[in-house]
Amino acid sequence: MSEQNTYEPPKVWKWDSESGGHFASINRPIAGHTHEKELPVGDHPMQLYSLGTPNGVKVTIMLEELLALGHTEAEYNAWLINIGEGDQFSSGFVEINPNSKIPALNDTSTNPPTRVFESGAILLYLAEKFGAFLPSDPAMRPEMLSWLFWQMGSAPYLGGGFGHFYAYAPEKYEYPINRFAMEVKRQLDVLDRHLADSKYMCGDEYTIADIAIWPWYGSLALGKAYEAGEFLDVQSYKNMQRWTAMIGERAAVKRGRMVNRAMGPLHEQLRERHDASDFEHKTQDKIEAEKPSES
Repeated sequence: MSEQNTYEPPKVWKWDSESGGHFASINRPIAGHTHEKELPVGDHPMQLYSLGTPNGVKVTIMLEELLALGHTEAEYNAWLINIGEGDQFSSGFVEINPNSKIPALNDTSTNPPTRVFESGAILLYLAEKFGAFLPSDPAMRPEMLSWLFWQMGSAPYLGGGFGHFYAYAPEKYEYPINRFAMEVKRQLDVLDRHLADSKYMCGDEYTIADIAIWPWYGSLALGKAYEAGEFLDVQSYKNMQRWTAMIGERAAVKRGRMVNRAMGPLHEQLRERHDASDFEHKTQDKIEAEKPSES
């Protein structure tokens, strides 16, 4: 950066204007709700309030995987939370997640209902509740937890760091892009080296570690995140490519990736999910086709 673009921080930072860039209108330095609005509640045990971002996709994949195993108590209503419009700041949402971030889960099968927020916590809660997607060997549990928390700690560098400065910031600057590109490539190398000797993240078993990592780093490996595939040379991570393709072929992963999605091809968008048949009858392309034409 040139000297004219350097920034001298004040002694005390004050928020006096939006930061600019994508999501600027919903970023603020305070917590709490901005408006009164109750959340809708459906008939199923699990009430999910989310959006089809990587963190949201983790949970919808998990729920679809549980249902595929026959866990009917994992049946769920998935309600769309439009973060661009500030739905996450409603009084109802803040009651479930005081951090105002998607996803948020309310398990109504307990009395009183159990709220769970933070995607990693939701995965672990569901895995323990249903006894699924945890390592069968107790000695592998620390390995699974290590990779689960690796993802939770690493992804902010990918999304909030690289993704922000490469794709969303109002201006592109070399230093932050280079700094976070270096870190993301290091993370890809960590995964690629590990997967050279391991079918899944925890040996031969598919666990919540895979479910947590795939929406973020699988999307990156496919070149779909931030349109940065060529920039990051993602195809060079061959073990990541193998693992990404293998996970992506799972039927539950394909379904989970569609839920609460409000971008991309219309046939891949199931903005709300209230029944398994919605995947066939309620995708956005079919909803749009049913709307009366204007004449």
